[in-house]
Amino acid sequence: MGTELGVAPTPATVGRDGGDPGARVRRRRSRRAVGNYAMVACLLVLGAYLVYPIVLLIILSFDTAPDILVGETRWGLSNWAAAWRYPGLLSSIGHSFTIWGLTTLITFPLAIGISVLLARTNVRFSRGLEFMFWIAFIFPTIASTLGWVMLLAPNDGFLNRLVELVTGGEGPFNVYSVPGIVWVKAAGEALAFKIILLTPAFRNMDGAMEEASRVSGASNLRTTLRVTLPVMISPIALAVALQLVQVFKGFETEFILGSRFGYFVYSTLIYSLIRLDSPPQYANAVVLATITVLLIAVVIPLQRWVVTRRRYTTVDASFQPGLIKLGRWRPVAFCGILLVALVQTVVPALVLLGGSFMTRIGFFNATRVWTTKHWANVLGSDAFQEALETTLKLAVTAGIVSPILFSLVAYVIVRTRVRGRNLLDAIIWGSAAMPGTLVGLGLLLMFIRTPGLDALFGTIWILLIVVVIGGITSGTNIFKGILVQVGASLEEAARVSGAGWWRAYFKVVVPVLMPTMVLVGMMNFVSAAGTTSSVILLASNDTQTLSLLALQMGAARGGQLEEAGIISLIILLMTVCVALPFRTLALRLGVRHDVSAAKSDAAVGAVEGGMVAPVREPAVTAR
Repeated sequence: MGTELGVAPTPATVGRDGGDPGARVRRRRSRRAVGNYAMVACLLVLGAYLVYPIVLLIILSFDTAPDILVGETRWGLSNWAAAWRYPGLLSSIGHSFTIWGLTTLITFPLAIGISVLLARTNVRFSRGLEFMFWIAFIFPTIASTLGWVMLLAPNDGFLNRLVELVTGGEGPFNVYSVPGIVWVKAAGEALAFKIILLTPAFRNMDGAMEEASRVSGASNLRTTLRVTLPVMISPIALAVALQLVQVFKGFETEFILGSRFGYFVYSTLIYSLIRLDSPPQYANAVVLATITVLLIAVVIPLQRWVVTRRRYTTVDASFQPGLIKLGRWRPVAFCGILLVALVQTVVPALVLLGGSFMTRIGFFNATRVWTTKHWANVLGSDAFQEALETTLKLAVTAGIVSPILFSLVAYVIVRTRVRGRNLLDAIIWGSAAMPGTLVGLGLLLMFIRTPGLDALFGTIWILLIVVVIGGITSGTNIFKGILVQVGASLEEAARVSGAGWWRAYFKVVVPVLMPTMVLVGMMNFVSAAGTTSSVILLASNDTQTLSLLALQMGAARGGQLEEAGIISLIILLMTVCVALPFRTLALRLGVRHDVSAAKSDAAVGAVEGGMVAPVREPAVTAR
């Protein structure tokens, strides 16, 4: 593998080979063979997880047997013919595009405006406000959804009750509607994701053209509309392209709200067909999944076309930073951004906390308004304790294993010349467009239909595989970006000293990547703790997670909203308590460039004055 990296024979290797050219050739061939075997293993594992289930879905859509899971296979087109006639099957795909389109239409202009204010103006505490949107991004979707249910539910919602008390009329809000779904998604991670994506791009924009516009007499608003936004159209287009693959990924909000009034999107209809219908409608679910695969096959090239047709450079050698002074609008901008951030995080969290102590949410005129019985019911429940144990196992495993696995995959793609690395990269990118419900259905069929794998069905091992590999696209590409920045000279120095590939990797590369590994581990811990769509079809009664338990209670019509809110609060507390300390740890592990200038000047003066010998002190120190 060292040869694959272009590393020349070192004195250490020459010594081991005894100066024998034939031994060096055999050594290079052995390393090349090991690299090829490793690549084949990566392709087989990821292919079995990401490609084979999708291919199996397409094949089984033509299996017309009464039960496609067991029995003899019969080929035909009757599944497709029946699926076209099934009520709501095709409309669910249209509903997915409707929710995605309306959410994007609302959140994109707002995200662009907030990103411009955070990155291009002198708004107060811009870094702190930006961090609040990172908190909103890791805020569990199910917690945010249940919080807004408690606020906007018809009849029982806090805001509707408040309107009734003030006006005596009926409250106007109804979260169980299409506008309600769009509002909850817009107030959740949909807006936060765009802000944390666009703000760094706007911050890295050259301010020279803006300064020229203001010198010409243009106002700040005119400069923003006529200069800033047109110049930044490429990063905005990139953000739009990344959003294209999110069309079919919604589940929690759509299921909790839409199931109450019979509004199904693609993912929730598949879950309903398999888990809620009796008998399960596997054939219709497989056909719906296959149609979605075909649509995704169109979306991915479109997304890639948008990404590759433009240059996205915003910083070059002539980069000139600069900020727009808001003047009297500065406090207004600060308060507006703060209000949006609070609506995304603090409001639903406080509502969940308050509702968890009410006898019945929204009933302030009850004989006994406040109680702790809901907390006692949840914490004393065997189902909760088992779900908590399962969730911790999944989250901790994902947080530890994922960074190691993704860093190795990224290293193979970036640093080596092993054949197949481009195919590996393409498979990883393609997985980003596959919604969790689609992958879950494919894996469900794979583990049931494939001999030898059926023994794993219903066990925690399936869930461990899903949560570990689930974040491979984002995790691998984060590591790729870091490895591109870090030169290979450190590894070459280790090999010159006689270290093998594995020793050089774990002794040199891993310490350099450690801050990123901590961050990726934190991201995967948070994701695994709150995941639902990717595991909901694979979990059994013995492998129930906290998010699945809260989802079932939140969507039920039996007055379990208080208990669901408590569980979502526990998920929120668990993720935030892990995310914040580990983010701080990652920053402390990172390289720091804060060597005191005064100390350096004093050292230089001492050397020039002949008082001491030159001291070689590193210009960059690590915490």
